[in-house]
Amino acid sequence: MTVVHPPSSAVPGLLAGADPPFLSCLAWDAGAPWLLAAAGEAPKPFLGFLDPGRLWLLLLLAIVCAGVVACIGLARSGRPMKVRRMPALDAVDEAVGRATEMGRSVLFVPGLMDMNDIETIAGLTVLGRVSRTVAEYDAQVEVPTARSLVMTAARETVEAAYLAAGRSDSFNPDLIYYVTDEQFGYVAYLTGMMSRQKPAACFYLGKFFAESLILAETGNAIGAIQIAGTAEVSQLPFFVAACDYTLIGEEFFAASAYLSGEPDQLGSLKGQDVGKLFAASILVVGTALVTVGSILGPESAPAKAAAYLVGEILR
Repeated sequence: MTVVHPPSSAVPGLLAGADPPFLSCLAWDAGAPWLLAAAGEAPKPFLGFLDPGRLWLLLLLAIVCAGVVACIGLARSGRPMKVRRMPALDAVDEAVGRATEMGRSVLFVPGLMDMNDIETIAGLTVLGRVSRTVAEYDAQVEVPTARSLVMTAARETVEAAYLAAGRSDSFNPDLIYYVTDEQFGYVAYLTGMMSRQKPAACFYLGKFFAESLILAETGNAIGAIQIAGTAEVSQLPFFVAACDYTLIGEEFFAASAYLSGEPDQLGSLKGQDVGKLFAASILVVGTALVTVGSILGPESAPAKAAAYLVGEILR
């Protein structure tokens, strides 16, 4: 916030050419209205209900929200919502089936973060699908966690999956346990356990950091089928290199809609795609306007349209 003394022409009601030294002015930004106060008095800002300069942002937000609501309505009405295949999720049956045939357990690692992290929640969503398949195949899933609250949520998720599969008597809460909050203490336990028990299938779905390559290489060394998923960009290359299947970025968050098939989730997913398509179209149009404007000159219509797009619509 800067204090300036505007010319008299900027202040309504003052005579032209008068320079009012007794007035000060506060401007929040280049487009903000003058906030006037007499010398020695505190400025009196006023709060507007709507910033006219942000009307375009409101319109863009309304278009995206309308797309989401419309897609949810279409999904509820029975319109099929096609979601492209995700090989990593389709391979769950293969991985659990292999563990059953070999008489070994399934290892599920939900990452390092607590339940306030969206990646942990997305990982537990996939855990429900894995646990139901494990129950149907009469196998065992082991879930060591780095947070006590994640342990509680994982136990409820797995128990619900076993109930849905009609195998509630096979549920063993002792296989879902807390290890430690310490990052590399947790990783040391996991690598040691994997080397001793040699699980046939390993799932790494959640928030991961430097331990991603350690876990993936250990699983690769014992010959396990590995399925990983995270939105941590810096760790994706390690999972892609060492795991059989990887959910990359948004695929991880779309997994819940893909697995559940619920209309609300599928419609929301499609609506977000509509918003992304709309944003991409604005990007393409803006790039074309800037390119043509640079060729025709700054006074050409495309150049002025590009300046309006950047300065008014996207500001």
